[in-house]
Amino acid sequence: MNIQIKSENLELTDKIKDYAEKKAMMLAKYLGNIYVIDAKVKLSMTSNHHQKGDIYECEIALALPGETLRVEKTTSDIFKAIDKVKDHLVRSIKKYKEKQN
Repeated sequence: MNIQIKSENLELTDKIKDYAEKKAMMLAKYLGNIYVIDAKVKLSMTSNHHQKGDIYECEIALALPGETLRVEKTTSDIFKAIDKVKDHLVRSIKKYKEKQN
């Protein structure tokens, strides 16, 4: 699976990039033999107008045959956002596989 990682308003350090890539690659075991047409990860920090701390956003979009699965989560920690997206995407993949059968 080829993964494109993009960041907006956020410095994409090696640590963040490796973590996001590792979590996205973990989705392959849930996909099984389903062909992934395109996989995109978008990491961003929302605008700086929040009163308490930074707000981070993670979005993963998987283009699968017949459907695109897209999940977006927002938290105060980029790593938690990545984890939440991965967990929610696992549920979406399971629903997609049930619909295919």
